[in-house]
Amino acid sequence: MKKISLLLLLSLGVWLGRAYAQWPQQSPSFRFGIHASPTWSWMRTDDKLLEGTGVNWGLKMGVQGEYYFAANYAITGGLGLAFGHGGELLNGYPQAVLLPNSNLSDPRLDTLGKDARLHYSLRYVEIPISLRFRGGSGEDSPLRFYAEAPIFTLGFLSRATGNLRGNVPVRGEDENIKRDVTSLALSWGFGLGVEYELSQSITAVGGLQFQQIFTDMTTNKGSVLPPNATAWRREDARATANALTLRLGIFF
Repeated sequence: MKKISLLLLLSLGVWLGRAYAQWPQQSPSFRFGIHASPTWSWMRTDDKLLEGTGVNWGLKMGVQGEYYFAANYAITGGLGLAFGHGGELLNGYPQAVLLPNSNLSDPRLDTLGKDARLHYSLRYVEIPISLRFRGGSGEDSPLRFYAEAPIFTLGFLSRATGNLRGNVPVRGEDENIKRDVTSLALSWGFGLGVEYELSQSITAVGGLQFQQIFTDMTTNKGSVLPPNATAWRREDARATANALTLRLGIFF
């Protein structure tokens, strides 16, 4: 699936590049670009006993189009893949979060110990839409600055793996945890950066972009035993994620 996704994304990029090359005179206000950008993401929850810790390194790849409806203002849209999103959640419950598919009535029930860490590695197909402002450093200068805000992104989960770390008898292998992660993620963000005109038709872009997933990322299928409690309850923490992206791309 990973190879197929990359092939489809590359094919889309080639097709859009050819289409743009045949259409520059009719639509000078449109430009097309590609990017490959490293990311750093981390998770957090609204439950004080499920603390976000650790940072995931990942990668974003995609294509982007910009339509300038005014001299320096554009509407942008794109399609991309985000690899390695997620982070770690540190369990602070005395007798832990139950493993997925556990049965409370099963005497062989296995639980996670306190200070066990649940590591998430997620892959999304992303569709970002944003407003972009561009300003120059001088009339004849090839250097320009840009800002994007707001950036709204629709993310579709395509793969989810996880493992156990920290206070566990044996470190777990990566397992499919797609059933424990919501299939749709909505996020907002903003970006700042610079672009440098290498030639009349090629512009290099570099900048920083912040992204926050504000919808709950987990399906809350587990249960927990709170401190000083005698009964289990459903784990209902709201988990979200932030990401910082070093945007590197080229526009044609």
